[in-house]
Amino acid sequence: MASGNANDGNDLPRLARIDPRLFDLLFSGCKVERYAAGQHLFVQEDPSDRIYGVMSGTVEISIYSQGGQRLVANIELAHSLVGEVGALDGRPRTATAICLTACDLASLSRTQLFDRIEKNPSLARAMIELLCTRLRWISSELGDHAFFGIEARLAKRLVFLAGVMADGSGWIPISQSELAEFLGATRESVNKTLNSWRNRSIIAIKRGGLRITNVGALRHLAESQNDN
Repeated sequence: MASGNANDGNDLPRLARIDPRLFDLLFSGCKVERYAAGQHLFVQEDPSDRIYGVMSGTVEISIYSQGGQRLVANIELAHSLVGEVGALDGRPRTATAICLTACDLASLSRTQLFDRIEKNPSLARAMIELLCTRLRWISSELGDHAFFGIEARLAKRLVFLAGVMADGSGWIPISQSELAEFLGATRESVNKTLNSWRNRSIIAIKRGGLRITNVGALRHLAESQNDN
C-alpha cells in the first residue's frame, strides 16, 4: 500500500488553466474536434495561429534542440489551454504539442481570441494570471536544474506525474527513456536512481511503467536532496 496520497494536488505545479467559467466563456460556441493519440496540434517553430482548449485527454508539450534532443516541458489535461503564448504574441511556436491520448479539443483563431478578450475584460485578466503562472513554473524549473541533483528532480517529477497520469492502481505509464526526457537527464542516471528506490521500497517498477509505494519518502527526497 502506498504511504500517503501521491495525487495531492497541493504538490502539483499549476497546469495551464483558467477559471472553469471563463474557460467555457472563451470557447463558447466552438466546434469540438477529436484528435487521435499521436496527432500533433503544432510543431515547434510553426506559425502561431490558434489557441486550444482541452476538453478531454492528455497533451504533451515538448521542446526540441537543433540536434533533435527532446525535453518534455509539461503535460496538459482537461480544461487546460495549449498554445496561448504564440496565439497572444503571434510569434512562432516555442514548443511542440502532441496528443498522448485521444483528445477532444476546441480552438480559436488569434483574431477570435482577441475579439473575445476585448469583449470580456475578465478573460484578459485570466490570461495575464496564466502567463504569470507560466513564468513562475519556468523559474522553478530553472532553479531545480541549477540547485538540485537528479534524485530531487526525479522525485519531484514523479509526484507530479502520479497526479496527472497514474491509473486507478497508481501505475504511471511511462518508460525510463521518457522520464529522462522529462528531466533533460541521461537514461542511465534515471535507471540507476529508480533501481535504488525500488530496492528501498519507494517505488515499484514494471515494463513501461512504475508506481510510487512510499510517497512520503519520495517527497522528502524532492524537498531535501541537494546537488551534492
